[in-house]
Amino acid sequence: MNFNQLMQEKGYIYLEKIEPKENSLRLLINRSTINIDLPMVQLEFESYISYSVIDECFSYSIDNSEISKGELFRLYTKSRYLDFIKIATNEREDLCLSENYIHYQFPCLNHTIDVISCEEPKVTVVTG
Repeated sequence: MNFNQLMQEKGYIYLEKIEPKENSLRLLINRSTINIDLPMVQLEFESYISYSVIDECFSYSIDNSEISKGELFRLYTKSRYLDFIKIATNEREDLCLSENYIHYQFPCLNHTIDVISCEEPKVTVVTG
């Protein structure tokens, strides 16, 4: 399974675990009791620029200026968070140019996770 396949999924998900490691990030995302067909997946970012975890009660909804694909597993080409990270971080030409930043979002029932990275996460199915 790859990230494009995950973007086709609909329903509800939960964040089970988030593991930041040195310059990498691992997320364990589980299906809700409503989505019994959706597998538990591990998303591993071998590198990342930024990540944010927000209590789902305080998450903002998508506004008309943002551009994204996907429902449960979203990919933004334009977002307020992406704009903020481009301003708030130092661009490292040797690592990743800011025009290559990719905004991933996982709107779980318990948290909303936003990750900015230059590469797609590795997706591993944990349960069927």
